[in-house]
Amino acid sequence: MKLQDLLKDVEVVAITGEENPSVKSICTDSRKVEDGYLFIAIKGVQVDGHNYIADVVKSGATVIVYDNKKIPAKEDGITYVQVKHSADAAGKIATHWYGDPTSKLKLVGVTGTNGKTTTATLLYDVFRKLGYKAGLLSTVANYIDGEIIHATHTTPDPLTLNELLAKMVDAGCAYAFMEVSSHAIDQKRISGLKYEGGIFTNLTQDHLDYHKTMAEYLKAKKAFFDQLPESSFALTNLDDKNGPVMLQNTKAEKYTYSVKGLADFKARIHEMHFDGTSIEFNGKDLEVMFVGVFNVYNLLAVYGACVLLGQEPDKVLLTLSSLKPVAGRFETIASPDGYTAIVDYAHTPDALTNVLEAIHEVLEGKGRVITVVGCGGNRDKTKRPIMAREAVRLSHQVILTSDNPRFEEPQDIVNDMANGLNNEESRKALQIVDRKQAIKTACTLAQKGDVILIAGKGHEDYQDVKGVKHHFDDREIVKDIFGV
Repeated sequence: MKLQDLLKDVEVVAITGEENPSVKSICTDSRKVEDGYLFIAIKGVQVDGHNYIADVVKSGATVIVYDNKKIPAKEDGITYVQVKHSADAAGKIATHWYGDPTSKLKLVGVTGTNGKTTTATLLYDVFRKLGYKAGLLSTVANYIDGEIIHATHTTPDPLTLNELLAKMVDAGCAYAFMEVSSHAIDQKRISGLKYEGGIFTNLTQDHLDYHKTMAEYLKAKKAFFDQLPESSFALTNLDDKNGPVMLQNTKAEKYTYSVKGLADFKARIHEMHFDGTSIEFNGKDLEVMFVGVFNVYNLLAVYGACVLLGQEPDKVLLTLSSLKPVAGRFETIASPDGYTAIVDYAHTPDALTNVLEAIHEVLEGKGRVITVVGCGGNRDKTKRPIMAREAVRLSHQVILTSDNPRFEEPQDIVNDMANGLNNEESRKALQIVDRKQAIKTACTLAQKGDVILIAGKGHEDYQDVKGVKHHFDDREIVKDIFGV
């Protein structure tokens, strides 16, 4: 492609060298640059692409896009494009390189602390069941209609993102649904994408290792809605105090959903059990195979989005009643001995609270709750003591264990969690760093009618230790113990 075609919508400060050369390919990874490439130098959290400009020129790059004025001396025969913001430019350049895929399908973004994966995945499932070809970009996996592609990030980098979206267009997808992480918004990975709508689930403490304060975390989420066009919709959870904030400056059509009050999309809960929930959406009854109030919110957001995308409400309700929970989200495994294990991805204080409250809502005091929980290494440390306190508050017995320790010592992480407990709370908590042994111990302690919650990893089939991913699946371990 010609350079000027790629720079449409990009805030260019200056161009040095040939103004409109042909570009063979685009790249943000200096290690992948070849002859005729356009290289975009981006300052990331750990690596600054500007430091590799001299290297990519040696590798054959003919166009350099940058935003830092301090770059190596410019060489003859190379086009240098100074832009206002490299990360923003990367998204727009990628969009043009891949043929502006989001102008050819209806893209809906889901953001919030909890519920993103479930909401986006259920939207994908509903539209496929309604007969449409659809794509999904999520923490668990990416899908191009029925084809699965392994996911490494909640929201991929802009080049990968646009490549996947272009493949969805090529496959004939009419719709695409994606999780939009706060990191991706802040790092402008979604720049250049055109959204048909945005959904806000909730906002609770998470990612403070990156955003530092809740105010900055909120600001990142809100920025997604601030950027939505007038032609799109913004659907927000009215029961979350931050829900209305998302709509303050958006140009999109504003809609709300609620379980507690009046809203455009309203739910009432009739009855809950471990096999599902009896609910009512906008005055119409349905039975779903999901448990917990938090899942009612997810399903209500899905219902609202489907209606806003022009689908027949009754058909949507019928489809919702046939859907199964997302892998590793409140996944129930029955023991032959009469107790139940639940594997869930809950890895924030609020998500853990939601799952435990959902268990109590079904148990109604007729069984004990035993919780196995850990926290990830090299992530927000401030939530560790909170996670431990919430687990103890809503459980009869807690086992603090390892999650994905990454480059931290597992015992140090467990100690951080335990330090949040007073003497009385500590009596309810065991420390078993070996996660497999922790799960076995919970099963040994359980009696008929009890529920074991194994929280934190959900769908993950690995444990990240010192940079190496070892095979580890909570569900496999439980099923092996149960002999099922």
